[in-house]
Amino acid sequence: MIKTCDALIIGAGHNGLVCAFYLAKAGLKVRIVERRGVVGGAAVTEEFHPGFKNSVASYTVSLLQPKVIEDMELVRHGYRVITRPISNFLPQEDGGYLMLGGSLEATQKEFRKFSNHDADVLPAYYDALENVANVLRALALKAPPNLGEGLNTLISAAVQGLPVSKLSIAQKRDVMDLFTKSARTYLDGWFESEAVKAAFGFDAVVGNYASPDTPGSAYVLLHHVFGEVNGIKGAWGHCIGGMGTITQIMAKVCTDLGVEISLDSPVDRVMVDQGKAAGVRLHSGEEIMAPRVIANVGPRLLYERLMNAADLPADFLKRIRSFVTGSGTFRMNVALDKLPIFTARPEPGPHHQSGIILAPTLDYMDRAFLDAKRDGWSKNPIVEMLIPSVVDDSLAPPGCHVASLFCQQFAPTLPDGRNWDEEESAAANVILDTVEAHAPGFRASIVGQTHLSPKGLEDKFGLIGGDIMHGNMSIDQLWSARPVLGHGSYRGPVKGLYMCGAGTHPGGGVTGAPGHNAAHVIIKDGGSHRRFQS
Repeated sequence: MIKTCDALIIGAGHNGLVCAFYLAKAGLKVRIVERRGVVGGAAVTEEFHPGFKNSVASYTVSLLQPKVIEDMELVRHGYRVITRPISNFLPQEDGGYLMLGGSLEATQKEFRKFSNHDADVLPAYYDALENVANVLRALALKAPPNLGEGLNTLISAAVQGLPVSKLSIAQKRDVMDLFTKSARTYLDGWFESEAVKAAFGFDAVVGNYASPDTPGSAYVLLHHVFGEVNGIKGAWGHCIGGMGTITQIMAKVCTDLGVEISLDSPVDRVMVDQGKAAGVRLHSGEEIMAPRVIANVGPRLLYERLMNAADLPADFLKRIRSFVTGSGTFRMNVALDKLPIFTARPEPGPHHQSGIILAPTLDYMDRAFLDAKRDGWSKNPIVEMLIPSVVDDSLAPPGCHVASLFCQQFAPTLPDGRNWDEEESAAANVILDTVEAHAPGFRASIVGQTHLSPKGLEDKFGLIGGDIMHGNMSIDQLWSARPVLGHGSYRGPVKGLYMCGAGTHPGGGVTGAPGHNAAHVIIKDGGSHRRFQS
């Protein structure tokens, strides 16, 4: 028997769950099909070594939209985030260190170790970033204007452009700088210390296979600062129980509303009938018919692997094949029998609860990218370590710890015909060498580990090229052009086909915004059985 529903969502990642929630609240019969045996997509907590659990892919919280948290009542269901006491800790090549965050005064004190000038201009820098971040926050929960809709396009563009129009000329210049300049050029205009520039510049290469010298990389820096934790703008934190707690709670909220979630149900094909989405065919052969098919997978995975080319407009398919993916990311999860001791600051302290950034200068980050372009990965990779077990004892046995290693730059495709399956372990050893250089004894404390190359991330989570953002966050792939001009409002090129993943506005990270926005577009298109409360 062929099953039916009002809306069929491909992928039970967080955006798919958010979208399902709003659609179910509007009275639709919603079903989610998920390839893996667990909900969450890349926001999952898994036991990766006996007794040790961690967020094995996505690993930290900031960008999740407060409206989504409130609407889904996540806190009432157990969502709890511990804010980092400081944001980042950066050991330096001379044995010193810089700590960023905690308070303006604390950060200025740290900066004075390197430059009085940089400490003095810090408040103005924060103000400049915050003004532009507020523009992004205003746009995050709105569907971009869709080119080709005539007057509707003009009205939507005018309304969404209003926050920018209200900025001063100096603030508009900041907007232009952050969207077009390289991170180095932008930071050079503010600071003189290489350590200080590295502290901010790291955000420009997170999930970005690029150099801090790449034009447009300043925007990626900005993308990572417009979130908040516990009401503190720009803060980051750890979700108790790991990132999987967020998606497990979301799944429960959805099922309580009647959403059906089918695990171990990979999709073979999105079915199209007479130019309209008709449903999906699973790998098992089961067919599920629905007048609305919503893809919570990356654009390239959807259009190149799950659809027949004949069902898509030729120019659209050409553009999708040019949609750039590959974030240069390598993920490791490490089980430890003791807390790492860093040469720069050996005593236990708040730095163990921060993002520990092993990338002391922008030049270091640039070399990492150039190495990867030439050789496949860096001789000295960029490594961010988080040790969530310091604040969450549910993740490891007593006295032990887990560490997340988020690493850049690693080529999505290796040169000279080499294969990531054969070279993953060698790359992991280079990462561990990098950590060992800053924390002697780290290797000896390892009792278990897992690693995911770009190919490993693609194989496990369906992230094409290992791209944690579902596509580059470059200016030509943002807002109305994400993923393709004319389809930036979550509607696909086939009637009844929608997109709700990170390959749509506002992009990557655990935000819930694409799922929220896509649901509102579907409702607007007539997809509700009762009055929808936004």
